[in-house]
Amino acid sequence: MTNRRSFLQQTGIAAAAALLSQSALASALANTNYSAGIKKVGLQLYTLRDLLAKDVKGVIAQLSKIGYNQVETFYGYAGPNAAKGFWGLDAKDFKSLMSDYNITSPGGHYNATDFLTTGGNEDVLKSHIETAATVGQQYFIIPALPTTIRQTGTADDYKMIAAKFNRAAELCKTHQLKLAYHNHNFEFKDQGNGLTGYEILLKETDPKLVSFELDLFWAVNAGLDPLTMFKQHPGRFKMWHVKDMDKADKSVYVEVGTGSIDFKSIFKAAKLSGLEYIFVEQDVIKIDPYTSVTTSFNYVKNTLLK
Repeated sequence: MTNRRSFLQQTGIAAAAALLSQSALASALANTNYSAGIKKVGLQLYTLRDLLAKDVKGVIAQLSKIGYNQVETFYGYAGPNAAKGFWGLDAKDFKSLMSDYNITSPGGHYNATDFLTTGGNEDVLKSHIETAATVGQQYFIIPALPTTIRQTGTADDYKMIAAKFNRAAELCKTHQLKLAYHNHNFEFKDQGNGLTGYEILLKETDPKLVSFELDLFWAVNAGLDPLTMFKQHPGRFKMWHVKDMDKADKSVYVEVGTGSIDFKSIFKAAKLSGLEYIFVEQDVIKIDPYTSVTTSFNYVKNTLLK
C-alpha cells in the first residue's frame, strides 16, 4: 500500500513533470534534425497571378512539370464572375484541372473582412467555406486583418478578432475544414507590456480550432526568430510561407535560397512547429517567373527537404 510519504513524492514528481513537459518537449524537438516528414512542395499562386489571369491551365501544367505537388489559392480568386472565380473555372473544374496534373490544394486564402468587422454577418464567410470544401482544401486561411486594425488596432481589437477566429473555425468544422491565419508584419507591433497583436491571437484562440500559417519572410522582417516562436507555441504553426529576403534590403523579395533567411535552421525545427504544408511564395519577381519558381523549388526540394 502506498504510504503518505511515497504518495507525496509521486505526486510531486508528477507535478514537476507536468510543469516541465512542454518546455522539455520544445527543447527536445528543437534539437531534432527532422523536417516533419514533409515531402511535397507547394506554391502560393499569388506568385504567378499575372500568368494565371492569362492561362490558368498552362500555369498548372508548368508547375507540375517543375515538380510542384501542391498549390495554395489566394483570396483574389473571386473576380467579376464569382461562379467561375478560379481564373475562369468554377471550383469543381479547378479541382479537376489540378487532378489532371497530380496537384492538390491543401489550403486557400479567403477574404473574411466582412465577417471580421464588428457585427459582420456570416453569409459570405459560409460561401467561401463551401468553395474551399469543393476545391478539396483542408485549411481555410484568413490572409490578413481589416485595414483599420492593420493600421491602428489595439489589444482589445485583437481580442475581438481572436473571438471571431474561434467562431469562424466552428463554421469551418461543418465542412471538415480547419482555420488558419496568415501573418504580415504589422501583427508584431507592441500592444503594451511587451505583448504583440500576434501573441494575443495565439493566446486567445483555441489551439484545437485555430492554427497559424507563418510567413517566414514577414516574421524575420519584423525582427522575430521563428525558432523562438516554435518553442513558445509548439505545434501551432501548421503551414509556412517559404519566402526569402534580399541580403542588402530587407524589403526586397528574392528566390528561396539566394537571400538572407536561414531556412536550414528553421526547417530543422519543422516538427516543433507542427508543420504540415509548405508553400513557396515571392510577392515580386524580377526575372522570368518560371525560372524564379524553379530556382526556389530546387532549393527547397534538394537542400531543405533532403
